[in-house]
Amino acid sequence: MTTYAIGDIQGCYSSLVQLIDLLHATSSNSKFIFVGDLINRGPQSLQTIREIKALGGKAKVILGNHDLHLMAVAYGIRQSHRSDTIQEILTAPDLTDLLDWLRHQPLSLFDTGHLLVHAGVVPQWTFQQTLSLAREVQAELRGPDWLDFLRHMYGNSPAQWSDDLQGYDRLRCIINALTRIRFCTADGTMEFASKEGSIAPESGYMPWFEVPGRKTADTPIVFGHWSTLGLLQRPNLLGIDTGCVWGGKLTAVRLEDHAIFQVDCPQYCKPG
Repeated sequence: MTTYAIGDIQGCYSSLVQLIDLLHATSSNSKFIFVGDLINRGPQSLQTIREIKALGGKAKVILGNHDLHLMAVAYGIRQSHRSDTIQEILTAPDLTDLLDWLRHQPLSLFDTGHLLVHAGVVPQWTFQQTLSLAREVQAELRGPDWLDFLRHMYGNSPAQWSDDLQGYDRLRCIINALTRIRFCTADGTMEFASKEGSIAPESGYMPWFEVPGRKTADTPIVFGHWSTLGLLQRPNLLGIDTGCVWGGKLTAVRLEDHAIFQVDCPQYCKPG
C-alpha cells in the first residue's frame, strides 16, 4: 500500500477531489494521512470533512488548530471569527457525528518511518516523547470530560515546555506545540503573536525546526500549518502546507520516496 501525506485543505473541496483523483491514478492501493486543518476559510468545509470521513480506513487525520476551533465554536466555548467558513457544518444534520469523529482523531502519528504533526514540536522532545504527549491530549479529547478540556485549551501560557508541568497547563502546552508552533527560542519558548509570517518576529526566535540540537533532528518529520514557507523539502523535514486556500497548491507527498504531487488551487482568501 502506498502512503500519501496531504497538506492543509481548509475547506477547498474541489482541490481535494482533484488531488485524490491524481493520486488514485498513480496508485490504485493508497492510504492518505491528512496533516490537519481540514476545514475553514475555504468555501466547502462541510463537503470536505464529509469526504474525508467517508474514506474510512483509507484515511488518517491529524488534528489542526482549525479543526479544534470548529469543536470549540460548535459547543459555544469560542466565538466564530469573521474569516470562518464553518457555518454550514454548524447547521448540518450530521454535526454531532462529525464532531464525535473529529475528536477521536490523533494529534500526532508515526507512519512509514515518519513523524507527522500539524504544526511542529518543541526542540526538547524526542519523537517517542512527542507521540506519548500527543496521546495525553488525545485521551482528554476522547474522554467523558472532553468539553471541560476544550474550555481550558486556549491560551498562550505556559509558552515553554517542562516535564514538571501538570494539569491543564501541561495539556495546553502540548496542544499549542503540536497545532500552533512556528517560532521558538533555543530553550523552546514558543511565540504565538505572529501568524503567517516567514520571518522571525524578534531576535532570539527561529523556526522550530532550525533550533540547534533539536532532539527530533534525525527523525523524518512531515508537517503543515505554515503556508508562507511553501513546499519545504530538507533532509528529514517536509513542510507541505502550500497555501491551497490562498491560491497556492494542495500538496501530497508519497512517504515511501518523497515524490511530490500537487494541484493548483483557486484563491479564496487574501492575506490581511
